[in-house]
Amino acid sequence: WGCTWRLPALLSLPDAEKTPAYWNKGARRRLELALALQPAAQRAKNIILFMGDGMGLSTMSAARIYKGQLAGGSGEESVLAMETFPHMALAKVSGAVLGGTLLLPLLETPLHPSCFQTYTIDRQVPDSAGTGTAYLCGVKANAKTLGLSGAAVYGKCHTTFGNEVDSVLHRARLAGKSVGIVTTTRVQHASPGAAYAHSASRGWYADANMPREALRDGCKDIAYQLVHNTDINVILGGGRMYMTPRQTPDPEYPEDPEQNGTRKDGRDLIAEWLSAKQGAHYVWDKKGLDAVKDDSVSHLMGLFEPKDMKYELNRNTSTDPSIVEMTEKAIRILRRNPNGFFLFVEDDRIPHAGGRIDHGHHSGRAKQALMEAVMLDQAVARAGELTSPADTLTVVTADHSHVFTFGGSTPRGNSIFGLAPKKAKDKQAYTSILYGNGPGYSIRDGARPAASLPA
Repeated sequence: WGCTWRLPALLSLPDAEKTPAYWNKGARRRLELALALQPAAQRAKNIILFMGDGMGLSTMSAARIYKGQLAGGSGEESVLAMETFPHMALAKVSGAVLGGTLLLPLLETPLHPSCFQTYTIDRQVPDSAGTGTAYLCGVKANAKTLGLSGAAVYGKCHTTFGNEVDSVLHRARLAGKSVGIVTTTRVQHASPGAAYAHSASRGWYADANMPREALRDGCKDIAYQLVHNTDINVILGGGRMYMTPRQTPDPEYPEDPEQNGTRKDGRDLIAEWLSAKQGAHYVWDKKGLDAVKDDSVSHLMGLFEPKDMKYELNRNTSTDPSIVEMTEKAIRILRRNPNGFFLFVEDDRIPHAGGRIDHGHHSGRAKQALMEAVMLDQAVARAGELTSPADTLTVVTADHSHVFTFGGSTPRGNSIFGLAPKKAKDKQAYTSILYGNGPGYSIRDGARPAASLPA
């Protein structure tokens, strides 16, 4: 909803915006829509939680402009599908918040501030493991731990036992709903991992990534827990190498030993999963995914890369599915359950961190990150076409932001990746998009001076 009325035939969009009537009509339409909004009369049986890893407000603003420019417009007037939702709010990740939607009663005693703050128990700035545990399991935790309360210590296996906390995905499955995970990262990564794993380290992808002490104390790697902890109906993403024995050739890159399986215990977790699930199916490329019959498969695992999936801008469209295609396949399978479903969808593409939005920002690759945000928005739009608001609650949120901004007094229609119109103080041009992480912008002799605190 928004400014969608028909413009006078002789007015182009920029000219129309110069008339007060354009803005007055838009304001009236928005007010009318808000006043006509009625509260939901029944409880939703389906929940879809979209999570843009690292997708802060500046990322959303830039992605909105990029979406419009991809469509041939100036970009600024574009609207993301997620921005058309009837309810929007700002919310911080914590144990009291699920996915950015706050539904709280009025209380005589104000809620403790910790209910609304983004920190993990031990860190001022959180990571995707701590935030994932917060919005999926409802409790604050220590950084880099998954599915554990704050009593667990990062890297200490023995602190796992007795401190496990269950996720909304796990509880939905116990309630008889079908459940699924879609991610552009490896399915063992921090954000999806918080939905099913209990691990003192987010990096324990396979047993080969675990210290001997942890193995000796009885802790299980995240890939093992993916198969054995919760009965997950749909699992789509990357992460093949953590599921098969060492030296097992990858089906897509059989000549590249770097992509081989990594497990030291000799287990083939894909085979174990298939044998334990009636009506289960495994695929590793887009062709296989497209061939899956939605009405005949109860369990689907699709692992499309050895580690994280490729950025959308680098994706081979004939071999790797997009996040939109994975989301659609998951919904078509999960919605057959009359009891409903819970689906977690994440885009976090950064070469060393988490979802691909997040990954792009970590690497300072704005175009990669923004395209991932645009694709996540397309997945949101497609999910809306496949479901009904009468029985489906769709939530879109982020787990944290990034030191990403854009400015520079750029003119209307300027490429979101373009230059600011003026030079910086050093007389050099600079891009509108900037990444900043504290002191260090001053370059001397090819390096920056060390940061220091004031005396």
